[in-house]
Amino acid sequence: MASNTFVGRMIGAAMLDVPTYEAVEHDQTLTVQAGAVIALQAGAAGLATSAAVLGGILSSLLGWFCGAGLIYLIGTRLFGGEATWGEVLRTLGFAASPGILIIFAAFPFLGWFIGIAVGLWWLAAMAVAIRQALDVSTGKAILSGILGFLAYGIIRVALAGVFGG
Repeated sequence: MASNTFVGRMIGAAMLDVPTYEAVEHDQTLTVQAGAVIALQAGAAGLATSAAVLGGILSSLLGWFCGAGLIYLIGTRLFGGEATWGEVLRTLGFAASPGILIIFAAFPFLGWFIGIAVGLWWLAAMAVAIRQALDVSTGKAILSGILGFLAYGIIRVALAGVFGG
């Protein structure tokens, strides 16, 4: 299903289409598009929660860079994955495609359900993205993601403690 358009790639990623993730992984020109998906998802989340949209976008882009770096290091060093940081970065960027639907969480009474559904869908997309980028089993991909995001959380807490925030 791998499409040659931005929206087509987003749909393919949201549908957990392996050929889409493989195409994104290997096309170095798609890094900016992957960042655009992150920005769109963060903007949708900001609009759904009435949060600061620009700050959320910048924070999400920084988190994307750092999280992908940590997942890359853990996946390649700990689990024997074979990838570049850029491959992990691109696939994780497009894995955020289902997260754009979080804007519908603003609906009263259904918001919590939509939030949970979108969150689970996004986690599934991340597992496929990490698996395809690192060329590891699904279990190793999930562990790489969990350990990467735990490490990222610890770093953020430590930096907040140092810099007060």
